Amino acid sequence: MKRAIRVGFCFGIPSGIITTLGLMVGLNSSTQSQLVVIGGILTIAIADSMSDAMGIHISQESENHLTQNDVWKSTFCTFIAKFMFSIIFIFPILIFSLKTAIIISILIGIYLIFLLSLYIARERKENPLIIISEHILITILVVIFSNFIGLWVSSVFG
Repeated sequence: MKRAIRVGFCFGIPSGIITTLGLMVGLNSSTQSQLVVIGGILTIAIADSMSDAMGIHISQESENHLTQNDVWKSTFCTFIAKFMFSIIFIFPILIFSLKTAIIISILIGIYLIFLLSLYIARERKENPLIIISEHILITILVVIFSNFIGLWVSSVFG
C-alpha cells in the first residue's frame, strides 16, 4: 500500500474507533439517551473526521519531501477512514437497546483494533501479541476513563 494511503488509513481507523467509543460510552453513562449518543456519533463522524484530516494534511505538508498529491491522498484517506469507522457505530444503536448497543460497539471496536494491529505487526514483522495488547489496552483505557467521566458529569451536573 502506498505510504500516503497507509498513513491516512492507519491514522483514521483507530482514531475513528477509539474516539467514537469514548464519546459513546461517556455520553451513555452521563445521559442514557439514544438521541444524544447518535448526535454525538454524527458530530464526531463529521467534525472530528474533518479536523483529523486537516491535522494530517498540515503534518504531511510540513514534511518537505512529500508531493502535494501524496498530501491530499493522506488527507482524503484520513477523512474517509475516520468517517466510516465512526459512522458504523450508529448501526448497533439503531438495532439494539442502548445498553446492548454500547457493549456490542465496544466489542466491534476492540475486534477492529485487533485486526488493524495484527496487520501492522505483520507488516513490521514484529511480535503481534505485543502490538495487539498495547493497542487494545489503550482502547479499553479510553472506554473506562470515558465511562467514569460520564458518571462524574452526571453526578455533578445531572
